Formats: sequence, C-alpha cells, structure tokens
Amino acid sequence: MYTTLITPSELNALIHASKDLLILDTRHDLMNTEAGATAYANAHIPNAHFMHMDTDLSGEKTGTNGRHPLPDIAAFADKLRTIGLNNDTQVVVYDENNGMMAARAWWLLRHIGHAHVAVLNGGLNAWRAANLPVTDALPSPQIGDFTAKPSLNRTVTADELMAHLDDGMFQVIDARAPERFSGAVEPIDPVGGHIPHARNHCFVRNLNADLTFKDAETLRAEWLATLADTPIEQVVNQCGSGVTACHNILAQHIAGLEGAALYAGSWSEWCSDAMRPVEKFVD
Repeated sequence: MYTTLITPSELNALIHASKDLLILDTRHDLMNTEAGATAYANAHIPNAHFMHMDTDLSGEKTGTNGRHPLPDIAAFADKLRTIGLNNDTQVVVYDENNGMMAARAWWLLRHIGHAHVAVLNGGLNAWRAANLPVTDALPSPQIGDFTAKPSLNRTVTADELMAHLDDGMFQVIDARAPERFSGAVEPIDPVGGHIPHARNHCFVRNLNADLTFKDAETLRAEWLATLADTPIEQVVNQCGSGVTACHNILAQHIAGLEGAALYAGSWSEWCSDAMRPVEKFVD
C-alpha cells in the first residue's frame, strides 16, 4: 500500500491490476473556483472522481473559522463511501496545483482513519508527461463499505495556540510565501503578518523544479534545519486556510518526521479576531 507518494507508472500499474483503487481529482483554482470541475469534465485520469475544494474538502464557513474549514467528518466519509471507498481501498489523489490540493485530500483521508492514501507525485502534469491516458468518461458509481476510524492526525485550535502562545509548548510553522509571512503583502486576507513566534517554511520548498517532491533525505535535512531542536510533536503547521499546511505535513511524513499537528483555521481564522496578536517584520 502507498501512504505518501506514488509515481505515474506505479499508479498506471495499479489501474490495470487493482480491484480496489479509488482515484480522486482535486484540481482547484482559488481565483476561479469552478476551474477544477471544468478541467475534470474535459479530461482526467481514467476512473478518477472529482472532489471540489470548497464543497467536498471544506466545510461551511462562518466568517470566523477560516476560508477552508474542515468538512464534517461523517459527511466526508459518507461522500467517499458513495464513490467506492472500502476499508482496504488504495486511494490516490492528484491535482495540478503543486500538490497542495491533493495534500489536503491526503490529510483528510487520514483524518477519517484511512492510511492507504497517496499523492500522485508531480500531479496530472507528470501523468501526461509519461504519455499516460486521460479521458472525459465518468467512472461507474459504486458503493463502498468504509467505516470511519479514529483520526491518524493531530489538530490544534486557535484557543489552544492562544493559551500557550508564549510558553513554548507549540512551535508554529507557517507554509505561506515569505512576503505574506512577513506582512509585506497580503493579497487574500484582510490582515497581514503572522502568528507570534511562528517560523516560515513555504510549502514550495518541498518541491523540485518539475513540481515533484524532493527526495526523503533532502526533505529531512531541510526540515531539520527549520525545526532546529524542536521535536516534531511540538510542531503546529498552518498556512492561509489550512491547505498548504497539509503539503508541509506530507513532506514531513516523506522525510520520516511524523506527529506534527495542523491548525486548520490557519491565518484566515486567526486574523478574523482582532484580539489575537499579530507579528510583522515590516512597518
């Protein structure tokens, strides 16, 4: 079973050999939220099902819980069951967005207790570069027997971060671009800056030039440099809305550094409350 990454050739072999395989297309554009569904309708990996970031991989927004709050776990598990998820299914997720949407789906599958889930390394671009087929045909509907299990992930809330903001219990790692982390620019959220004492490790640092993940040894060295002496169990990953933070968690797993938490609300939730402190490196 694959639990972090899978290559196009490995996935192609599974398509031809496996009787229990579920492929999820999670393509999404933050500026055009229907672009992923349109792209899926035009061409996708054979037998792939589409999962929308806003309606399948996120829950209801309240205005204070972030731009991509976690979905209701029971509803998410039920959705996957209706498209064929069984307890032993190998799930493969892909996108065209540097792996960040796929990593969110990877994390969510683990959140409902399903360990057999992997991200297609390099996404649909790598699949096409390998001259593997795409189709516009929709997969046949199936009903699975999946039963949700305890989460394989850890989460931390805004209240928990606030309660331990200055005591060193948590080390927040921010996955956003350096200019957003510093507060120099903020193109999406109403407030710029970062959570006090956070460190920046932009998610794109996990990738090679061809948008595949770096090898485990390289990732481990780079992550250990960011973490310094901080145990991985004290790490809380966040980003703008809880999506690219999952990319960092996936990279940590590839590097053999498992046990970090996700602050799902991330910066978009944190900055919605003026009582929460903000740190900037610019005026």
